[in-house]
Amino acid sequence: MFERLRDDIACILERDPAARTTWEVLTCYPGLHALVLHRRAHWCWTHGLKWCGRFISHLARWFTGIEIHPGATIGRRVFIDHGMGIVIGEMAEIGDGCTIYQGVTLGGTSLVKGAKRHPTLEAGVIVGANAAVLGGFTIGAGARVGSGAVVTKPVPPGATAVGNPARIIAAEVDMAREQTAAKLGFSAYGVTNGDDPVAQAMKGLIDNAGSHEHQIALLWQAIEKLSARARELPSGECVPQDAQTTETFDAERLNRLVK
Repeated sequence: MFERLRDDIACILERDPAARTTWEVLTCYPGLHALVLHRRAHWCWTHGLKWCGRFISHLARWFTGIEIHPGATIGRRVFIDHGMGIVIGEMAEIGDGCTIYQGVTLGGTSLVKGAKRHPTLEAGVIVGANAAVLGGFTIGAGARVGSGAVVTKPVPPGATAVGNPARIIAAEVDMAREQTAAKLGFSAYGVTNGDDPVAQAMKGLIDNAGSHEHQIALLWQAIEKLSARARELPSGECVPQDAQTTETFDAERLNRLVK
């Protein structure tokens, strides 16, 4: 129990720049309180104490504003940020390391009892504020759901779903941009709609920085190659004609890269 609590507190301190101390997180974060109470409710639910589980869940909703059905399965190091208005259905499954912002609904579109009505979030999924994920499908590992998105179909691992109805942004492009952002020390607090001009401008800056980084890497390779060839030549030895041609070609390539 205490190990899980330490994990919860550590992940909040890691992901929320506003969190300052362990005591502050322990006493002032409703997302943490909701998860702690949910574990008690889930234990009761899985051990046949259905009413007790529902009552603990009801108390958690009253205290935190976060409604988690006691039948839902939640992994380790899940971070519920702010949390007010979150609804998580009975058959929802949330993997390790997921992040869920305020106003999120993990709901269903079917009224058939016993069917898988609620979504599964694999490890590392981020669901932006006021998004709705509706149905018994899977959001792949590392995927992101943008703020205000309405998702009714599976999302591939590493991809981003934005808009209403949600559309999928290419996973390869988005992951490359995220890797560049991580190198620059920048990490998006949430995922906004792809049509937001400010978000588009930020993506353009990140892509531009990534392009410059690639050009600098090519430049260093060319410099190192020229330096290595210069060191290999004995002092005072004439350079063969074909070597001079190669050096001239490399110098011209270097000038192009600099320009």
